[in-house]
Amino acid sequence: MNEKTPKKLSTKDIVAKGSIIGVIVTVPSLAAFAISWLILDDLIKSAIIGGVIHFIALGFSFKISKKFFTTKPDSTTENK
Repeated sequence: MNEKTPKKLSTKDIVAKGSIIGVIVTVPSLAAFAISWLILDDLIKSAIIGGVIHFIALGFSFKISKKFFTTKPDSTTENK
């Protein structure tokens, strides 16, 4: 069998990549909430806008994590 197994991620890699994804999700939603609260001066509408932006950013973060943060199989090791 010549199945290639992905290399293991270290704890440092997991924390770093998870933090990047967390920033990608939270910063746009917090910014949208703050800006809409300043403009509209209505907490409920601003919270709804921030929530919508949060779920949009969450969808993009799945695509970004699949494209950039997945491990590729190591070509030097083989399953014996």
